[in-house]
Formats: sequence, structure tokens, C-alpha cells
Amino acid sequence: MATNPNSKSILKSSPRLVFFILSAVAVALWWSPLGGWFALALQDEQYTHVLLILPISVALILLQWESPTRSSDSSAASGSALLVIALVGTAVVRWIGLSPADVQLSLNILLLVAWWMGAFLLCFGTRAFRRALFPLCFLLWMVPTPQFVLNPMVSLLQHGSAASAHWLFAAARISVDQRGMLMHIPGLTLEVAPECSSIRSSMMLLVTTMVLAQLLLLSFWRKSIAVVVAIPLSVAKNGLRIFVIAMLTTRVDPSFLTGRLHRQGGVVFFGIALLGIFLVLWILRRNENRKSQTAGSASPEVRSIG
Repeated sequence: MATNPNSKSILKSSPRLVFFILSAVAVALWWSPLGGWFALALQDEQYTHVLLILPISVALILLQWESPTRSSDSSAASGSALLVIALVGTAVVRWIGLSPADVQLSLNILLLVAWWMGAFLLCFGTRAFRRALFPLCFLLWMVPTPQFVLNPMVSLLQHGSAASAHWLFAAARISVDQRGMLMHIPGLTLEVAPECSSIRSSMMLLVTTMVLAQLLLLSFWRKSIAVVVAIPLSVAKNGLRIFVIAMLTTRVDPSFLTGRLHRQGGVVFFGIALLGIFLVLWILRRNENRKSQTAGSASPEVRSIG
């Protein structure tokens, strides 16, 4: 792909200015989808987490920012190709008018992220792109999950939460009879509704774990372990919430079933799960430090002679 010499000189002299201009163009081109995305995040708690993604990504990029090297011809070509793909893709999506609307919104935001990635690669080069690969890929969390994907996830969390609560009742030697999403214990019948899946806090826990693992760990496989552990921890916290509310309702006061702990107590159990994540990260980081110290002590000592 040929590049105009004047545009090359502008890229080399003012890459930040060009990136700012391309970002402003992106806001103008995707203004309507961004409005729908913002409204969705405010109105539906299942998508609240998407509002945090852009500021977190920007903070992570700035945290490890170094003066970028000049953009090469190959990075300029690759970045320009991504910009073209984003533009063509957006034109096709809007022309076809995909249905349902949530799928169209998801594709529009995905193409917006592709535009930002292309603009970053075009302006700052391959080396800066590789260094910022995690926060740039982290932007994909901005894409709202379509309902046809989200509904099975909610159902899976719902069933997992019921199974987790059942296990806790059994471990506490409390008689429990489960039929589907209905759980019968002495003095109470519970229904594990879709709202009990806590999809919002589960997404938040996963996003938080990814960021903490990126900041605190070095090796990819240890980061992956931390993220994988966050999934069963999320299910376990939901089961713990059901168990605790049921115990308080039957043993302390029936008003706990409709009280603040039931309606607004998710943050308490999110905090418990987050403590578990911190413990996992501490173990992985300690193991990582021990391995690096062992490798350092095993390396041969170099002495100067003379």
C-alpha cells in the first residue's frame, strides 16, 4: 500500500496529533453506535463493566509508555489496512442492517476497536503496538455480548450457582431437595432465578483478575491460571450468597430473604471472591519470584581476572 510522502512526514513528526485526529474521526463515524452502547451500559446491569474498559486500557498504556520509535512502512501499511477493514466493515454492517439490533451494535463496537488498533499501529509503530498488546486487546471487552451468547452464559452460571449452593447445604448437613432451579430446605423453598447468576459481578471479577494478573505476574501461563481460577470462584461466590441468605432467613430472621443483603449484598460476596483472587495471585507471584531467584543463583558467576 503506497503512502503519501507528506502523510509520512506528519506521522513521523506528530504521531500523537495524528492519533488524536483519527480518534476524533472514530467518534464521529461511530457516534450513533456509541450512544446505543452507552445507553445499554447504563440501563442493563449485565453490561455495566463495559464502561470501565476504555479508561483501564488507557491507564495501562500510559503506565508502560515509552517514546515510540518512528513508524515503519510495514506498520503504516498494516495500520492503514486495519483502518480500511474497519471502514468497509462498518459500511457493510450498516447497509445490510443486521437483526437483531444487539448483534449490529456488537459488530459496530468491534469495528470501532479495530479502528483504534489500526490507528495506534499506524501512528506509533510495531514495537509500541507489541508493548501495548494487552491493553489494546483488552479493549475487546468493550464489545457488548449479544443476547444469543449471553443467555447461555447466564444459564450456565445459574446452574453452577445452584449446584454450588447444594454442595454447601450438603456440607453443612442440611437436608436439601433440588428439582431444577428449585431448592427445598427445612422451612424454606428457594428458586435460583437468572438474576442469581450474578453475571455482572462475574464479569467484573473476570475483568479485575485479568488486570491484576497483567500487573502482578510475568509469565503468560501464570496469568492464564489466575484468569481460569476466577471462573469457578465466581460460581462459588454465587452459591455462597444463596447459602448465607437461606441460613439467615431460616435461622435468624425471615426478612433477610427480601432485605438489603439479598438485593444489594453482591458487593460483599464479590469482595470475598476478590480476596480469593488475591491469594491465588500471591501464591503465583511468590512461586514466580522463587523460580527467578533459583535461576539467578544457578547461573555461573563471572569473575574478572587480572
